Amino acid sequence: MLKGLSLQVPERSITAVVGPSGAGKSTLARCISLLEQPDSGSIRINGQDLSALSGEALRRERRAIGTVFQSSALLSRRTAWENVALPLAWLGVVERDIKARVGELLESVGLSHKADAWPAQLSGGQRQRIGIARALALRPSVLLADEATSGLDPQATASGAGSAQAAA
Repeated sequence: MLKGLSLQVPERSITAVVGPSGAGKSTLARCISLLEQPDSGSIRINGQDLSALSGEALRRERRAIGTVFQSSALLSRRTAWENVALPLAWLGVVERDIKARVGELLESVGLSHKADAWPAQLSGGQRQRIGIARALALRPSVLLADEATSGLDPQATASGAGSAQAAA
């Protein structure tokens, strides 16, 4: 449960929310993306009150929010390349642009050589990096990462953070 919370994050910045297990960090991320609806108050991103939106208007605004969670939530029946391409394909981006963007993202997380791999063939850290690439696919103005680099070694964590910084 979150109570009395007010949070303002400067544009083009990276902000960390830290605290012990159970403090509400994941709940906060889920509320910001409106995967959970707050009981009261508002969620404003880029000046837009997302908590006042529903249906297509909310779906449109959510496109500006990239999310990546510890589990990475990759689709097991899609290759790494297809997982990264998925949000672009859903929005009807032309194939040429999808190929270019996915190639760029896989390169940025150091996994171009794993484009045709299935999630089960990837290490936990590689799955997380593919999740980060997918979260960045639509060039979000906000990237929510809930323990997204917890399974990465220090070098891969730096690569993931660098990709996030490049998106900021």
